[in-house]
Amino acid sequence: MLVSSEALLGIALVELGLVIVPGPNMIYLISRSIAQGRRAGLISLAGVGLGFLTYLLAASAGLATLFALVPEIYVALKLAGAAYLLWLAWQAFRPGGTSVFATQELEPDRPRKLFGMGLLTCLLNPKIAILYISLLPQFLDPSRGHLGLQSLILGLGQLTVGVVMNAVFVITAGSVAVFLSRRPTWMRIHRYLTGTALAVFAIRLATDRARPLPTH
Repeated sequence: MLVSSEALLGIALVELGLVIVPGPNMIYLISRSIAQGRRAGLISLAGVGLGFLTYLLAASAGLATLFALVPEIYVALKLAGAAYLLWLAWQAFRPGGTSVFATQELEPDRPRKLFGMGLLTCLLNPKIAILYISLLPQFLDPSRGHLGLQSLILGLGQLTVGVVMNAVFVITAGSVAVFLSRRPTWMRIHRYLTGTALAVFAIRLATDRARPLPTH
């Protein structure tokens, strides 16, 4: 086998840890699902899935090699991603901040715009960029053969976990939002936990000295 079961399990657990930490993808999907219904959330999720696939194909084609050869670009992307995550953390902590599950009024969007916004949100998500550029290559094993194909297989496993978990959030968003709206203390606790998780991830991202490995 090109990829070991341990590597597949490892990348799946990494993605599970990332997807449960509210970021741009989850915030958009949940807010759209609460405001416009599950169908709108699932259409948006289809766009997010295409964003995942776009990053995966780029990484398999050698995007990580570029960042290994030009580490300054990699460092700049990583720091920009950390800064964005810290901004999201501040939005959760600041006075008057709201939980990702807080109900809000949004103008209904057509399916094409829902799909496009889901795609754009994913492509601009620093967590996804870092996952494919930095974390994914760490699970590659040169002794097992073609690294690009290994990257593709592992990435498809990650994509599956990410899409399935986000679909769960989309389907349950309305029920969770109603539950939390009736319990202000729980809403506040969720907001602080979200902000803490985002801040911790941002700090770890900014201070991580690992370099992306070439996939070829």
